[in-house]
Amino acid sequence: MKEALYYDKHHDGKVLCQLCPRGCLISEGHEGLCGVRGNRGGVLYALTYGKTVSAAFDPIEKKPLNHFYPGSKTFSLGSVGCNMRCLHCQNWQISHLSASGVNGQLTDLSPQQAVSRAKAEHCRALVWTYNEPSIWIEYVLDSAKLARQAGLQTVLVTSGMINPAPLQDLLQWTDAYRLDIKGFSEDCYQRLTGSRVLKQVLDNAKTAYDSGAHVEIVTNIIPNWNDSDEQLHGLSRWIVGNLSPDVPWHVTRYYPCYKMTEPATPITTLERARQIGMSEGLNYVYVGNVPGHSAEKTRCPDCGRLLIDRSGYQIVVNHIEGGACKFCGCRIGHYRGD
Repeated sequence: MKEALYYDKHHDGKVLCQLCPRGCLISEGHEGLCGVRGNRGGVLYALTYGKTVSAAFDPIEKKPLNHFYPGSKTFSLGSVGCNMRCLHCQNWQISHLSASGVNGQLTDLSPQQAVSRAKAEHCRALVWTYNEPSIWIEYVLDSAKLARQAGLQTVLVTSGMINPAPLQDLLQWTDAYRLDIKGFSEDCYQRLTGSRVLKQVLDNAKTAYDSGAHVEIVTNIIPNWNDSDEQLHGLSRWIVGNLSPDVPWHVTRYYPCYKMTEPATPITTLERARQIGMSEGLNYVYVGNVPGHSAEKTRCPDCGRLLIDRSGYQIVVNHIEGGACKFCGCRIGHYRGD
């Protein structure tokens, strides 16, 4: 076991985890709400350090990241546990598991092995995804440092529920920060995730952007939960005013899953969300989880010409050259590519 970072010891043998806003006070033999940071003998341990439940070679578009080395291959890693309890979680089978409840079904993968496998398969990036990466921050930090040394990009796919100090440590080794913003009201966050952390998530998004990390935002649009004009205008306006009009916003289609039984999001709702985002000044609003939709493609915000043609997760053509539109020369802001 690896001793965890970001905690305080109490005189009664309990430990206070300071990784995320939950601030779990954990008794001997127990874990925090995330299920993977446990008190053993008055010491907090990262119980899933180097233990994966999923390791796959994925296109970067699957994260989704549309402006970060389009068409590149990634080595994506996930484990168990999460510090949120989202009613619509698509990966609840692993994110709601605890380290003590997996019965030895995790696969050992050291940071060195993770980087070696990524390099052997000619991946552009190492990605921590599938479950919340911040809850196994010790493994992510060790792996990210090695990845950087090996010339790999590093990507977090995260809910953004982390305290400022550990976030700053992560961002030193993070090239791309793909963030879920689940709604634009604290009440929505409370009902949907069990935590009133919208302000913290927004603060963390700005911190990540200001650090120089590549940021893209995803909102899974759920009927009657976060699809009101008020929330959609509010979030779009916030991205433009606090990050940049060039930060991509992915509005993705929700499907019933786990404890959420609302019908799947109408495509017209996603199109309305996209129109709202662009009316507020966003240059790139993508419709996701709707294969073949025209709004999964990238167009020049100046001349309107098609720049990146996508078919699912595949790049058909890319007309961005040197970070600019091939046709009119417009700089494509917030874009990283070869």
